[in-house]
Amino acid sequence: MIHRLNQPDYDRWANQIKRTGGCRQPIHLRGKVEHYDQVTGHLLHRYSTTTEPGGVLRVPCKTRRASRCPACAEVYRADTYQLVRAGLVGGKGVPETVSSHPCLFVTLTAPSFGAVHARREKNGKALPCHARRDAPTCPHGRAMSCTDRHSTDDLRLGEPLCPDCYDYDGSVLFNALSPELWRRFTLALRRRFAKLNGLTVKALREHVSIAFAKVAEYQRRGVVHFHAVIRLDGPDGPNSPPPTWATTDALTQAVRHAATAVTAELKPLSRTFRWGAQLDVRHITLDGDLTEQAVAAYIAKYATKAAECVGTLDRRIQPLDNLAALPVREHARRLIAACMRLGSHPGLADLRLTHWAHMLGFRGHFSTKSRHYSTTLGELRAAREQHMRNQEITTGRLPLFDEDTVLVIAHWAYVGQGLSAGDQLLAAAITGTPLSGPARSEATHE
Repeated sequence: MIHRLNQPDYDRWANQIKRTGGCRQPIHLRGKVEHYDQVTGHLLHRYSTTTEPGGVLRVPCKTRRASRCPACAEVYRADTYQLVRAGLVGGKGVPETVSSHPCLFVTLTAPSFGAVHARREKNGKALPCHARRDAPTCPHGRAMSCTDRHSTDDLRLGEPLCPDCYDYDGSVLFNALSPELWRRFTLALRRRFAKLNGLTVKALREHVSIAFAKVAEYQRRGVVHFHAVIRLDGPDGPNSPPPTWATTDALTQAVRHAATAVTAELKPLSRTFRWGAQLDVRHITLDGDLTEQAVAAYIAKYATKAAECVGTLDRRIQPLDNLAALPVREHARRLIAACMRLGSHPGLADLRLTHWAHMLGFRGHFSTKSRHYSTTLGELRAAREQHMRNQEITTGRLPLFDEDTVLVIAHWAYVGQGLSAGDQLLAAAITGTPLSGPARSEATHE
């Protein structure tokens, strides 16, 4: 750290760190970019990393995982918040009239795969976990009861009362099939809504379109459930209102029917999966307990999290890794082992369970939306990049070009990633981003 502070190019290095927003694992690029006048061939502007500290340009990693880089994950969370909120109240290219469209906040849960330790509350007071006077004894000699009042940070939360009775295979298989269950849910939702209004699905498209935005959340027991915003629009999407007969009550009925009707079958194992019995359907309002801000913030929060909150890893697990030596919870270790074991089954090859063992079998996108729900993450990022470019031009750091007459030639090469332990401490001080643990080297420098 002292060595970095005494470097003559420290100010430039610190400026690069600021421009990454405090990224903990910035990507190192080496190369140049040149702007030429297409008519005269005259060189208008040149940038090269040869004059940069270490001869590299540091750019943000842009990961969505908060466990890897809180700074970049915060940008992803904020973008997701804006995307979801725009679909509720307008903005970002969505008309404000969309706020009057019927809209629901739906939570689809997973079924039970065995009793687990849980925190239960009543009127803000913690209740016993599984208090039973006549608790049965499982085949492995364990009483299926727990009288402890678990705290919110109790490490046993989500752990099975009897690990040997817990259906680990079912848990990871449900995770793997949950994207298919969601797809079938959306199809069944449209069919049921059309039937409730005396229409075919094809005829429904001429009157109503159903838009959604969803996010997957891991429960402590290691299974995913989905939170979704489901909205009714006219045939032209958010720009047109739905007909008067397309009501919130009708949408609620269709959601409840679709959630109980759809199944996904694994023929090689003769197993069928469906959503859990706990279904939450609530109306989103502009005032009250469930506002558009609360819903957008809730969904955006889980867009930056993954299976690491269950106690597993945020990287892929290789087939030759020693599972016993992995720094994970025992419950997560058994789920990973189930993925590895089932991944070798020839009839389950399409699920790629071994490849997604670190995600406990889940292989879908964490946050998705229908095409016409609102803006896209790409459009939000493009607007931010254009804003930064305009600032560069305004401050004189980049000349103003006519893009139609300028030829841009660029060459970049990846040469590394990360910060040393000393650089991490300095980056935290410069950007005001706290370190979650001891600073450690993420990668080697040139």
